[in-house]
Parts: sequence; C-alpha cells; structure tokens
Amino acid sequence: MFPRDLALPDRSFFLFGPRGTGKTTWLRNVLPDAHWVDLLLDRELVRLTRDPGRFGEEVEALPPGRWVVVDEVERLPALLDQVQHLLVRYPRRWRFALTGSSARRLKREQANLLAGRVINRRFFPLTASELGDAFDLEAVLRFGALPGVQAETGGDAARVDVLEAYAENYLTQEIRYEALVKRLAAFTRFLEVAALANAQVTNVSAIARDAAVARPTVQGYFEILVDTLVGVWLPAWRPRAKIKEVAHPKFYFFDPGAVRALAGRAREPLGREERGGLLETYVLHELRAWMNRSGCGGRLAYWRTPSGSEVDFVWSRGPTGVGIEVKAASRWRRGDATALAQLLAAKTVRRAYGVHLGRERLRQDGVLVLPLRDFLTRLSAGEVIG
Repeated sequence: MFPRDLALPDRSFFLFGPRGTGKTTWLRNVLPDAHWVDLLLDRELVRLTRDPGRFGEEVEALPPGRWVVVDEVERLPALLDQVQHLLVRYPRRWRFALTGSSARRLKREQANLLAGRVINRRFFPLTASELGDAFDLEAVLRFGALPGVQAETGGDAARVDVLEAYAENYLTQEIRYEALVKRLAAFTRFLEVAALANAQVTNVSAIARDAAVARPTVQGYFEILVDTLVGVWLPAWRPRAKIKEVAHPKFYFFDPGAVRALAGRAREPLGREERGGLLETYVLHELRAWMNRSGCGGRLAYWRTPSGSEVDFVWSRGPTGVGIEVKAASRWRRGDATALAQLLAAKTVRRAYGVHLGRERLRQDGVLVLPLRDFLTRLSAGEVIG
C-alpha cells in the first residue's frame, strides 16, 4: 500500500476523485473504526433508497465522536439531506466523510452539497512523493499512476490488463449506471478521439467530425468527462499584456495511463510523438494534487500567442504568477525558455521554471531550468507555487 500525502481533515468533508484513485482504501486506513455505508453494494443502496431516514436513525445510535463514511454518495443524493439534519441537530457529535466519483448526478438532482458545513477535498492518482523509490517516469508515462496499476507486480502485460479493465469499467459503471449517454458506441468513439487529442488546444468541430458525432453532442460528452472527474479543462491565460492571446482551452485527462487506454494504445510501446502530451498530463496532475494538498488556492492556465509562443502552465493567485514550461527532451535548448522569459520581462509572473528530462540545472534569462525529479521535489516542498 502506498502512503498518501493527504491529511485527514478535522471536520466533515467531501472526498471527490476518479474511480481507482484509492479513496476507499485511504479512508479505511485512516478511519479503521468508522461506521461505513458502502453504496456500491446493491443491497445497501436498495435498502437505503427505500428508506433514507433509516440512515439517520443508525447514526443517532452511534457514540459521540464516531466518524461516518458514506462511500459513493452520488448514488443516493437523498442521504445528504440526512447528513445536514444530523449536523444541524447535533453539531460536532459526529463527523462525516462523503466520497464521490462523479458530480453529474449530484448536479442533475440539485443535491444538497452542505455548503458551509462540509469542506471539499480531492483525491488523485499517485504523485512522485507518494511513489517514493518506486517512481519510474517511463512506467508512469506508459501506464499511469493509478494505485492498482502501480501496485501490479505481474509485469507490463498485467499492468495493461488492469488499465484496459479500468477503461471498460469506467464505461459500464459510470456511463451506463447513470444513463449519461443514449448511444454508448458514439461515446466510445468520442473517447478514443478525445484521448488522441489530449493536451492539445481543443477543436470541438474536428473531434466531432473524426468521431462522427454532432458538435453539440461532443460538447455534452466533454461535460460528462469533467463531471465524472476523468478530465479537466485548462483555460487560456490572459495576463495584462499588449499581445493578443489565444483563448481556446486545452483538455487533459487525469492520468497518462488512462489516456493511452482510452486511445487504444495501452499495449503499444511508448511512442515518441506522445511523450510530450503525456508528460504535460503528468505534470498537471502533480500541480493539481499539490494545490489540493497544500490548500494554496489559485488557478492554472496555459499561455499561447498567435505567433506560437507558449507556456504550458501558469499558476496565478491575485498578482502572484508562476510560469512552467515542460519539455520531454533530455537536453534543454536555449530557445525553449523564450516564452517564459517574455512573461518574466513583462513582470506578469514572478518566477519561471523550465522542466526537462535531462540532468542539467540551468538559469537562462531568469528562468530556472530543472530536471523533472528536482522540480517535483521542490513542488512537494512548497517551493514552486503557494
């Protein structure tokens, strides 16, 4: 079992994250004595669907101070009303950990999200600091960082089997269960095309054409990916600059291994043409995980001008900005820091980092260039953003 860096909150909380990221395993480890309600079990779901009030009666029979875990709460949003009732009637008597792999049903049913009474936390695939000595970049880029994949000891073929099963189970468990799409075959084609376009400026019309699906339908499919937490939009950043910036967002899947599995490439060797996008995907995952773990806030975006100058990630919070450029190359070229240097010169970011797969540590035009592992170590120490 890999140790996770997330600290257990001292109050009730939601824990959102894609399936397979280890939410349940982590909670069972940090809350071994909790009262557990597992809505993935059909018998539990049916029992409480018939009588949601039964949940409240069971909690009221627990001793004070007990934690209560409701796993996959989106399967029965009515329980959230019960949780609110208990929190209002008996403040601080019990604490609740409410996990979810999808916000889709909660939004659709206008579920009670307990604003002001419950805080939010997110769970992600494993980070480099959590993998420790087991961190292997080639394996992360090819197979991803899901705990079940990283824990597999049967070799590459076994890891591929786990990844392909994950992709298939995502379709059956999330999409079919929630009846999110009318035509599963069309959604499957869209997933493959969208995975091939991962980490690129999103052209919805082109994806619709390649997947043979209507453009409005594709826009809805992207919403499903975001709501089920397997993808995220990276918006274009608009600093106070005289240069006109590109405004279209990029779309990233949450894990390199999931990208390759959904694109039908899980059984292929890691291709040179896909390394750049997969490395960006992993660095974005590390940035998002740190922002959640540290509570530093801010937002992430990318910056690109019509001339083609680009910075992969810009973290900003108020007047504070940090630029990060990622290169899947073993040698950092002088021209690689041009766009970052522009942002530094305009004083729209206060720090800038170049990240590459070589061993050199450089400073070019104010940009600190680091090997990937050094950058990730500094990130987890709170030295990059925050």
